[in-house]
Amino acid sequence: MLEGLPEIAGAGLHGPDMSMLGLFMQADWVVKAVMIGLALASVICWAIIIEKSLLLGRISREVKLLVAASLPGTAPTPPQGEGLSAQVLRAGTREWHDGREEAESRFEFRHRIEHAMRHALGRELRKVEPGLPFLATTGAVAPFIGLFGTVWGIMNSFAGIAQSNDTSLAVVAPGIAEALFATAIGLIAAIPAVMAYNRLLVRTGRLRQEALSASVDVASNLSRRQAHMVRTHASAAAE
Repeated sequence: MLEGLPEIAGAGLHGPDMSMLGLFMQADWVVKAVMIGLALASVICWAIIIEKSLLLGRISREVKLLVAASLPGTAPTPPQGEGLSAQVLRAGTREWHDGREEAESRFEFRHRIEHAMRHALGRELRKVEPGLPFLATTGAVAPFIGLFGTVWGIMNSFAGIAQSNDTSLAVVAPGIAEALFATAIGLIAAIPAVMAYNRLLVRTGRLRQEALSASVDVASNLSRRQAHMVRTHASAAAE
């Protein structure tokens, strides 16, 4: 039994390269194309994740400004700039400055202000949407693309076995390892994409709800301020 040990050791030293780069270089051209495609998809996903995380961080700060402006007794002065809070407050105060029409009830006036703010809010939050479908698609499709590369690689391995008439593990192992490496890359691309997509979607939904709630409060404060101004002018005219 000990006589075969040198041969096994020599086979391990001079066997096929089982490193990640070696598995890629030894793979079939179809499997290589699958690996390259999945690696590019993973890079694009991470670029989208970083960009959307930074964007949502800015939107979160803008929503906090909008919430602060919605507090009772706070004058909703639109801040300078083109951020979400500035756009939303500017849309609301523009409707407020237009004034309440004679046949318009206070509820209708508040609804008009709120509608203008909702429209501005939706326009700003739609900036988060580009790129999210790619994350969802990558998370759903990447494992199957990797599985296709695995199936193709295993088919090539069995074809090599049939041609060489050798079923030893040394002949089968490299081809199977290359094939399984494609599946691993597919999972590496899919798992972060799915997790990031769900996280970004939930965070966007929470920010949307906070901003909508603050917009309703701002519209209510503005309509109440308008009603107070009307009563003040009426009292002054009566005197």
